[in-house]
Amino acid sequence: MRTNPAFHYGHLIVLCCFLIMLVIVGLVMSCAGIFYKPVSDDLGIDVGQLGVYMSLNFLSSTLMLAVAGRILERVGARRLLTLASAAIGVTFLLMSRFDALWQFYAAGILFGVSLAFLLYLGIPTLLNRWFKTRMGLFIGICSAGSGLGGVVFNPLAGWLIATCGWRTTYLLFGLAILLLVTPVLGLLLRDRPEEMGLRAYGAADTEAPAADRPAPAPETSVSYAAALRMPIFYGLIVFAFLMNATATLNIFIPAYVQTAGSSVAHASFVASAAMTGVTVGKILLGWINDRSPRAGVSATIGLGLAGLLLLLATGAHLLGALAGAFCFGWAYAGVTVQTPMLVRAVFGPKDYATIYANVSMSIAIGGALAAGGWGLLADATSYGLVFTTGAVFLLISGLLAFRALRTAARRPQTAAGGRER
Repeated sequence: MRTNPAFHYGHLIVLCCFLIMLVIVGLVMSCAGIFYKPVSDDLGIDVGQLGVYMSLNFLSSTLMLAVAGRILERVGARRLLTLASAAIGVTFLLMSRFDALWQFYAAGILFGVSLAFLLYLGIPTLLNRWFKTRMGLFIGICSAGSGLGGVVFNPLAGWLIATCGWRTTYLLFGLAILLLVTPVLGLLLRDRPEEMGLRAYGAADTEAPAADRPAPAPETSVSYAAALRMPIFYGLIVFAFLMNATATLNIFIPAYVQTAGSSVAHASFVASAAMTGVTVGKILLGWINDRSPRAGVSATIGLGLAGLLLLLATGAHLLGALAGAFCFGWAYAGVTVQTPMLVRAVFGPKDYATIYANVSMSIAIGGALAAGGWGLLADATSYGLVFTTGAVFLLISGLLAFRALRTAARRPQTAAGGRER
């Protein structure tokens, strides 16, 4: 079996994962908020009522994740992710014809089922199979796609909605997925490096004889059974829940600044600033976590809090809102970068996939409750209370993360894959 060539096929897997995040996740998740007010106004419904469709998105992902792992192993990532991509593209085409609230709710369910494979399970599973080293950087690069997608597609969506309406915009988004993403996944994706006669990227380095490379640092490793008996395991489940609940505030930032007096065009630029923060944050958080998970938590929580406070303080003031949205983007980035890296730092590689599956379900549940809940709370009270509550959630998340890292630091170090005593 060949070791790593100068160009490793894993780089094409990264390209596929990046494309999923850039186009599919960028359109479904990062651009959802820019449609809320135009669609709500046209159909005569409240923004909070429409936002429930995103809650159903997260909820259906949660339910699907309970069986998604077995389906992925049986069907294969290549076929399954290609099919999920096509399903999302077709759903966007159908949304261009919707005229009732229940239809958006059905679309949310279809999105959630597909994203359980494309976002929550497929990408981390593929990266885990194809890469042995530099996981933080590769996760950050792939995850950054959704932020870049928001940067590119939010202004485009704002312009298209203003020019030709939200229905045509949904139609064009569906065609983009079906023509640009689905065929690439079908052609390039491969489940495992062994299918190409390769080792995973970095395997040649990690499997070299000890005399040829430096001895690795001791690595804490915890079995799934042991993790279930540890309070901090449940603390990290709460951490993931609160982080994604807070991150979903991102889709309400455009509506918030419009309510404060900004135009749709200005709101789209603020949404793009948030996605710029997401993009930069995901790459840098991956790099930071490869060096210090504690520093990664500090950046995630600190900048997220700063962003919310700036948004609260500046309202419709464009420069302040742009800065606040950019900083808040780092908290959004922390969901898909900081969370998996924190779980690995605390529990190690042993049974990582099983442990993280539980945590990822909490991520989806947090989004399910918050995506609609924030909108309903804003309708009943104010965006000020909503963003203040998000700041409290971030503070609690930070305390839980630092507690988890302290617990891991006090635990005796074991060899990778060994049993903790």
